[in-house]
Amino acid sequence: MTFQTFLRCASALVPATLAATPAVAQQQTADIATDVIVVTASPKPDETTDIIDAPRQIALPADAVAIAARAPGAAAVGNGALSGQLSYRGLFGERVTGTINGQRFATGGPNAMDPPMHYAPSILVESIAIARGVSPVSDGPALAGAIDAQLLQAHFAGGSGVEVHGQAAAQYRSVDESHAAGGLLALATSTVRLGVIASREEGSDYRFAGGRAGGTSFERTLYGVHGGIRLGQGELFAEYRRSETDPSGNPPFALDIVYFNTNFFQAGWRGDLADNVGLQVRLGRVTVGHLMDNQTLRRPVAAVPRASFAQADTTTADASLRIGSAGRHILLGGDAEWIDKTVVITNPANAAFSITAQPLSQGDRAGGFIQWRHGSGQVEWELGARLDRTRQRVATPVLGTAVTGGPVTLANAFAASARRAGDTTVDAALRIWLPGDEVTPRLNLARKTRVPSLLERFAWLPTEASYGLADGNIYVGNQALRPEVAWIAEAGFDLDSGPVTMRPTLFYRRIDHYIQGTAFDASPGVINSPVEMVASMNGDATPLMFRNTDAQLYGLDFDFSARLTDHLQVDGTSSWVRGKRRDTVDNLYRVPPLSLRLAALWQAERWTLGAEMTAADNQRMVSATNGETPSDGYAVFGLFASYALSSAIRLEAGVENLFDAFYQPHLAGLNRVGVSDVPLGQRLPGAGRGLWARASASF
Repeated sequence: MTFQTFLRCASALVPATLAATPAVAQQQTADIATDVIVVTASPKPDETTDIIDAPRQIALPADAVAIAARAPGAAAVGNGALSGQLSYRGLFGERVTGTINGQRFATGGPNAMDPPMHYAPSILVESIAIARGVSPVSDGPALAGAIDAQLLQAHFAGGSGVEVHGQAAAQYRSVDESHAAGGLLALATSTVRLGVIASREEGSDYRFAGGRAGGTSFERTLYGVHGGIRLGQGELFAEYRRSETDPSGNPPFALDIVYFNTNFFQAGWRGDLADNVGLQVRLGRVTVGHLMDNQTLRRPVAAVPRASFAQADTTTADASLRIGSAGRHILLGGDAEWIDKTVVITNPANAAFSITAQPLSQGDRAGGFIQWRHGSGQVEWELGARLDRTRQRVATPVLGTAVTGGPVTLANAFAASARRAGDTTVDAALRIWLPGDEVTPRLNLARKTRVPSLLERFAWLPTEASYGLADGNIYVGNQALRPEVAWIAEAGFDLDSGPVTMRPTLFYRRIDHYIQGTAFDASPGVINSPVEMVASMNGDATPLMFRNTDAQLYGLDFDFSARLTDHLQVDGTSSWVRGKRRDTVDNLYRVPPLSLRLAALWQAERWTLGAEMTAADNQRMVSATNGETPSDGYAVFGLFASYALSSAIRLEAGVENLFDAFYQPHLAGLNRVGVSDVPLGQRLPGAGRGLWARASASF
């Protein structure tokens, strides 16, 4: 079935569905601010949360981005089994802020092999929160929204005695012969809580309709401890986690993961100082050690061996004071982060060859905000503004004695440059909504900014490092970059009639100084500069330089749910976005096509049976600057079932890609692994037909 055929069928189905009688919605509309996808538990909804039920229709992928991508406006950028990024309304990378348990940090890999969700094993994720369109200024600077993954946590006991509780889950997936297991064990009283979490995941190269995708295996282990002590009306809390990623493939990149060894620590206090006065203070530290090479997993091994070592350390501090109630308050706060990063390229066969492609690079940011949540009559609003000051500086490159010629010339020129920058940015956001019994209209207006990354500004050596663009181009930095400024308008409504829910949103983003790779000079392909000479030696005679351009994105997304009978429910999500440059005739890179997901569920007391279809249109609006190729549309079907043995134990199973369709998601990376059934330079296909099974328990 083609996407167009399906779309015609869906166009007839959706109105009929919305006109039907019946249903418990999968999403609450109490808050216009946040989507929360509940993965392994059911936290209580409050006035600031929309709840999206656990995705029982699918096998939980190792990469939690695939779960987040089920939200309206979201899509997954596929750069490897553990390296996916979230695309939100056409923007991805560092434009979408990612946190784990609310903690910000810098990724270790210059090509973002460890984007934020890399550190959120799906088997341990309790919920994923995505700011709907415009994130509040209290979340920190963010151009295109924010995503936060909450891992399993111990909770205080409800009674006076000692309580032991926990959760555990295990899964098998045949398409990549993967298995995952993990859980939480907690000990708690009414004043003390202590929890231990752990998970282990392994997978082989996955199969698709027509073969096997080489170099896609993965391994990851995570373990940690956390706890809290109640003090008065607040809690003193602390947590530590260790994430160890072992050799894992990244076919869109020139190098694969050998290891990521990452330590997370944060501690603080949160609670009420008095009636209608709340305080939160938190300190955090994240250290990332990373090695990537083209020898350990890559087949055939590269003729010129390369191993790159990277280090990223992030220290954070934040505090906020709430004056007023949860629904009527002023929030005052400040936050800061200190980032140190280095990247060293080596040749394992030649100890004299080394290049600090990213010498000690430091980025310090301090910011403050004020946020007012109030209302007048039936109208509710949240108005906020923040001011940030960012300073960046980079050390001089160090080269081994075996490095000569072009890199030495570029290193000397970079050493003689300023190698530092400072930016002051201002963000503001206004969210207005009119709560109703069934319909809640909403409007968001915002000015959002993003400071150029250390890589975009100070990448002196032409390489493919681009924070995961994975387009095969070689990039070089630009110290003259200005911060991006986005002007955002969004309008929509939340419909909740009981049996039917629906939440459409129209949005427009005008981005000034949008950072985009552009031709290095006015004569692409003519090697007349040291940068082009070095790039040509690395396989690309037409390097790109990061420059400020202008862009715009607009579109529509929505989700809906309806119960047709006492047992039958239908739900779905659709997203469409158009991204264009305003300074020239071109499209933005890696903008997802129109997509649609539909699921039908039959639910009894203990059983859930269903079918799901995921479809995408073709994408012809591609970026000429990035050499992006068009993609074809597709429709993929799956079956699933779950059975509750008791209130605490559930068994789930399903078939993915029921008809073994061959399809290539537009946002999938291009294959660079030679020993693979995927041709070199072709988009990685989606997984083929396979079975999956999962068991979960709580106590």
